[in-house]
Amino acid sequence: MPRMTDHRPWFASYPADVRRTLEPYPHESLFAILDAAAGRYPDKAAIAWFGRHMTYRTLLEEVERCSAMLTALGVSKGDRVALVVPNSPPYVITYYACQRIGAIVVGNNPLYTKREMEHQLRDAEPKVVLIADLLYPDFAELLDDLQIANVVVTRLNDYMPPIKKLLAPIAVFRKTQRAAGKPWPPVPKGAPVLRWGAAMKQGHPVPPVATVDPARDVAVLIYTGGTTGIAKGAMLSHDNITANARQSTAWISVIEDGKDTMLAALPFFHSYGMLSMNVAVLNAMKLIPVPNPRDIHMLLELIHTEHATIFPGVPRLYIAINEHPQTPKFDLKSIKACVSGAAPLPAAVAKEFERVTEGGQLVEGFGLTECSPVTHANPFNGVRKPGSIGLPIPDTDVRIMSLDDPDMEMPTGEPGELCIQGPQVMLGYWKRPEETALMIRNGWLHSGDVAVMDSEGYFKIVDRLKDMILVSGFNVYPNEVEDVLYHHPAISKVAVIGVPDDRTGERVKAFVVLKEGATLTSEDLIAWCRDPKVGLTGYRIPHEVEFRDSLPETMVGKVLRRVLHDEELKRREAAASSVPSGS
Repeated sequence: MPRMTDHRPWFASYPADVRRTLEPYPHESLFAILDAAAGRYPDKAAIAWFGRHMTYRTLLEEVERCSAMLTALGVSKGDRVALVVPNSPPYVITYYACQRIGAIVVGNNPLYTKREMEHQLRDAEPKVVLIADLLYPDFAELLDDLQIANVVVTRLNDYMPPIKKLLAPIAVFRKTQRAAGKPWPPVPKGAPVLRWGAAMKQGHPVPPVATVDPARDVAVLIYTGGTTGIAKGAMLSHDNITANARQSTAWISVIEDGKDTMLAALPFFHSYGMLSMNVAVLNAMKLIPVPNPRDIHMLLELIHTEHATIFPGVPRLYIAINEHPQTPKFDLKSIKACVSGAAPLPAAVAKEFERVTEGGQLVEGFGLTECSPVTHANPFNGVRKPGSIGLPIPDTDVRIMSLDDPDMEMPTGEPGELCIQGPQVMLGYWKRPEETALMIRNGWLHSGDVAVMDSEGYFKIVDRLKDMILVSGFNVYPNEVEDVLYHHPAISKVAVIGVPDDRTGERVKAFVVLKEGATLTSEDLIAWCRDPKVGLTGYRIPHEVEFRDSLPETMVGKVLRRVLHDEELKRREAAASSVPSGS
């Protein structure tokens, strides 16, 4: 990557406490940042888990033991290890154990249906799958079908304090499993699995730390749709991930080494959640993994009791905290800095959050999985522009390229495709060189987003070239939802788009043409989609259904989603303009 010069327009808007460049970056493995943190602060709390605090010394020891366990299972450099686990100590431990031996972490959404999970596991071909016991019944048949030889089962009460470790399965887990119609115990006797606790105690010899090439070796595969619908594994190198952690640390200049606490409410399998974990370890923070971010009362309790200072999130989390009736009862003043991503952040939400936390700053940022993920953010000690994704973070170069001529850069204020260079840009897509070549051209990553830059170097996303829908930071691919809806016996044609949602950024809307003589209501279709046998994760289920006699199509029968987008936008604008002022 060519060194950036001083003429970038956004440099004039940089806060005084943020450097333009962090070069030279250390070329080190992801494991090295944990090893360094444990060396600096061995007795500091590394993980807070339901009242138990694990020190950095203990975390490092657990990572070493886990690396021995993985090696005993045949995992070596370059092998994949799939994690089907909510945020928890075993996720963190296994993540860094993989980096210690040069293996590749594959994060998987625990909420995936069997159909969705199958695609990723077939594509990644993991040698080991780590899965939470409560999720095992959902995927046991799939793991058997795929002939996954090594399945390690962990429990959410692993690493809890003794009394909670004993009572949690009885008081909480058994009740919720039975309420959901799932078996208890979730892992039957004789299941072909290894139990985490037993496997970690087997005392295999700890292997030496693997030698990796930080610039070329893949550390993590994170699945994303890119500019097309089929989920692909973004190959993120050690350098990509550690660079983005350092860039993000520099931007959040209030971070103090060894003194902060990270509330990890975003799932670690998501690129932004993974970044939160790595920023915490890089800066020797106390990390608070949150297994269920939908439990807002738990979030409030964790901020209050653990004195969280850094809280990356998405708008719906901040909205939920703002609106929760119990919020005034908790002390949230410890919060110093929050960066919101995944969806536009309404200015009113940021203002109210800063009020309820009594000064916790909340700014909007932007990123994409292929960039590890952060590329832009509004400054903390500078001008924050509502509706803007902010300024490029240090060592991130950005161009706005013409939609008609991809070799022509657009002038200030004119829309074009957002293209990015920087140390955080991925190596490419796993086993997909052709799609990599489409995404990264002439050294620039083409985001598929249409943006404009103003005269002060602030960027705003104004449209999306790709049809992907972003629901609370999760990618929803219209063709996958449409494929499922076509299985309904009453549906003749269907098209899916994203429509604005104040809480989740976007939600799914389906346009449906029924077969002749068929009858169907929107309520019945949504209920059908919620059936686990249908295979749609909750955030992929349409929240709106519109029945039509026909859909806009090309001459060869391809549905024009863009026409539906435009029609929906005009309808919403007309509805908004018809509302009397003051109502």
